[in-house]
Amino acid sequence: MYPEHTPHVPAQRAVEVHQPTPYPPTVAVPAPLAPVQPNAVPAVASIVLPDGRVVTGYAIEPTRPEPVAAKPAVSRTAVNVALGGAGFLAVCGGLVLLTSFIAALTAFITQLITLAAVIFGGWIAVQIFSTRSRQGGTTVNIRKATFKRNHFHA
Repeated sequence: MYPEHTPHVPAQRAVEVHQPTPYPPTVAVPAPLAPVQPNAVPAVASIVLPDGRVVTGYAIEPTRPEPVAAKPAVSRTAVNVALGGAGFLAVCGGLVLLTSFIAALTAFITQLITLAAVIFGGWIAVQIFSTRSRQGGTTVNIRKATFKRNHFHA
């Protein structure tokens, strides 16, 4: 497995074992009291861990929420009622406009039909009451026995 020119065998290596060095537990010594101005320095908190060590640090105060803005002078119900009324009036106005548009469209169509009837009726009247000078075709007078088409004259 190992080449022949390798001078060591895996079993010959030295092994070092490192053992962790424990820290001796510290004994909590009360700190001397010093006069402090109130609210000048935050309070210091100390916690004793299960192994006897003491952790000291500043206490973190919980964050305070922003003050709530004052309620508006008008209640939400009144605003909702007012908005509902404005919406209702907008819908009613739209329906009035739609109704008047339909009525105007109906009147316009009625006028177009009347105009077409007058023009067509006038054309028919002209056809009926016009002079018959433009008549063509076969002339038949039975009393005189005149037939122009087959040239029979009696």
